[in-house]
Parts: sequence; structure tokens; C-alpha cells
Amino acid sequence: MQSVLTWRDALAKFALLFFGVALWYKGLSFYAYYLLPVAWVLDGGMRRFGKIIYEPLIGALLVLCLVLALGILWSDSPTLGFKVWRRYFAFLVFIPYLGLLNKARLPWAIGGLLIGYLGALVMGVYQWVVLGVQGIPPLGMPYLHFSSMLGIGTILSLYFAGMNRNKKAKTILWCLAVFLLFLQFNQNARGILAATLISSAFLLLLLHKKEIRTLFALMASLTIILGVFASSSTSFQERLVQARHDMEMSTQGRYDTSLGYRIAIWDVGLHGIAESPFFGHGTGMAASYFDRTIETYKGGLYKELPNFIPTTYHYHNDWIEIGMQIGALGLMAYAYFLWSWFQTFKVHQLKILGTALVSFVFLSGLTDNLVFFRQTCYLLLIITAIGIGWHTAYTTGFTQAKELR
Repeated sequence: MQSVLTWRDALAKFALLFFGVALWYKGLSFYAYYLLPVAWVLDGGMRRFGKIIYEPLIGALLVLCLVLALGILWSDSPTLGFKVWRRYFAFLVFIPYLGLLNKARLPWAIGGLLIGYLGALVMGVYQWVVLGVQGIPPLGMPYLHFSSMLGIGTILSLYFAGMNRNKKAKTILWCLAVFLLFLQFNQNARGILAATLISSAFLLLLLHKKEIRTLFALMASLTIILGVFASSSTSFQERLVQARHDMEMSTQGRYDTSLGYRIAIWDVGLHGIAESPFFGHGTGMAASYFDRTIETYKGGLYKELPNFIPTTYHYHNDWIEIGMQIGALGLMAYAYFLWSWFQTFKVHQLKILGTALVSFVFLSGLTDNLVFFRQTCYLLLIITAIGIGWHTAYTTGFTQAKELR
């Protein structure tokens, strides 16, 4: 009996470690994704499910997946609907990951997270410095995904720097945050960079709101650093010039640019939501609606866009994407999801970190569709689970979460 328990514990530790490392590579993450629930069930996770079901985030994830599944019922293409639903359903990996965590296994989870993140970071630096390529092509990570990974790392570094009382550790963490920001300035992801900067400002304000001098000093230092990065980054300067050019083209009725394309799909998306505001057009129907509407919408103003981007995958906005598919029902479910995510952090005494990370998710979702950022979503869920596990292991249990519900 003892050997069986030891074997199960070893499998659980390996599953946590492996998931943190493998999430960055699609080929490996497939196996890691399915290993987690297997290890969880063998570890008796189903019997302990009642202990974690009271976490606000878990309830919200289940509601969001249920609403998206209902949207398949009035979708013109159930196959496409299932494909979209599956992307959100993948978030439920949070349940077995959290269910496997305990005090003894936390180091394995943290170790996997650090190994995976640092490995991806080293590869990203190599791609940019040596090969002059943005993103991490060997891992299938475009520059948008890599930038979001850097943004999350920046927020975490600033948070731990603010919470740490050791001056040496504080300095190292601040240097890490500055380094990650420097890398992010050299990726072509304007929206995610803006989300990082705004969320970081919120974070510093909340960390040092009672220390006005410290807050002003940090803000001034950060402003100077950002000014240096902005003026020295060729990529950032090129994106600014491109943004101005795109805006000028849009005023002339030309939308075959990066910014113009976003303006066009947001316009069509809002029109689609207005057509079916309560229940949307069905899960999986957002992209096809755009393709069949642009020929006639506003006299065919956007009908040339397929020549610029042949296939429309999503609306570059979480809210429009959800609203197009399941209307107000979906918008309420997604708002509940974000609110519950913050509540989970709050319950476990991580209110400041939760504010920064959920703000990052919200702001990034205004210009991109985060559900397509597979590694980013898994990374955020792992961070949340480890935060819960740490609080549960070293302070209180799940009682507070239960009382909140």
C-alpha cells in the first residue's frame, strides 16, 4: 500500500513539473495536458474535488464553458463551434493542476514553471539577438505570444521586488523586470506592451500607495527607463511610424493595414452583436460572419480585406469575439470569469497581484484574443494555482473561498 502511495505521489510531482516545462512546446504540451488529469484521478482527486470547487475561478470557468457549449446549439456549423469551445475548455486543466498541489509538491510545480519560462526566455533572446527574428519560431510562438509572456514576467518581477525586504533580491528582481521590458520593447506587439505598462503602473501604485516618496521615485525611474527604451528601440520606432501611416490610410478609406484591419473587424463585429445582441450567432460563427458580411456592409467598404489577410480567425478583441458568438449571455459569462479570477486572488491574500494580472488579461483582450495564446493562458493559470497552493499550504485552507461563495 505504501509503495502505491509513493508511486502516485511521484507521478503527481512529475506531472506538475512536466506541465510547467512542456507548456511552451505544442508537441510536448499535448502529453502534459492529458497526464495531469490522469495523475489527479489516480491521486484521489475526484474525492477531494469538493475542497476546490469553491474556488471562484473554477466555478466561473465551468460557467463560461457551459455557455459556449450552449452556443453550439444555434450555431450553423457545430464542427466549428466545437473547435472554438475546445479552446476555452482547455482552461479546465486548472482543476487537476490545482488539485494535485500540496505543500510537498509546490517546489516541483514552481521548479517546472521556472525551468520552462527561463528556457523559453533564453530561446527568445537567442532568436532576437543572434538570428534577428521576433517571437520564438521553434516553439511556435509568434511575437504577440512572446510579448505577452514577457509582460507577465515583468509584472511578477515587479510584484516580488515590491514585496521583498532583502535589498539584494529586490535589486535583482528590478533588473529582471527592466530586462524583460527591454525585450518587450523590441517585439512588435503594441497592444500587449501598453497592457504591460498600464498594469505595471497599477501594481506599483497599489504596492507603494502609502509611500508617496518611494512611489514617485519608482515612477520617475520607470519613466526615464521607458523613454530610453522607446528612443533606442528600432522596432518600437518603426511600429510608431507604421501606426501613424495606418491611421492616415484609414482616414482615406484604406483598411488594408494592421491597424485598419483591426478597425474594420471591430466595426463589423459590433454590427454583428447589434444584429443578435442576446444570444449571438452561435459558437464558432464569428469568423464566418465577417467573411460573408464585408461584401455588403457599408456598401462594401471592407470587401478588399481578404486580399490583405485571406482568412479571418478571430476579432482581435475578447469581448467582441465572445459577443459575436453568444451575445450578452457570453459577455456576462466572460465578465464573471474575469471578476471571479480576481476574487480567487483576493481570497488568497494576493489582491495586488490579482489586480495587476487580471488588468493585464483585460487590457490585452482589447486588442487581441487571448484564448489563441495557448502558452500565455496556461502560464497565467499555473501562476494562479501556485498562488492558491502557497497560501493554502502556509496560511489558511480553502475555508475563506467557501465562505465567499
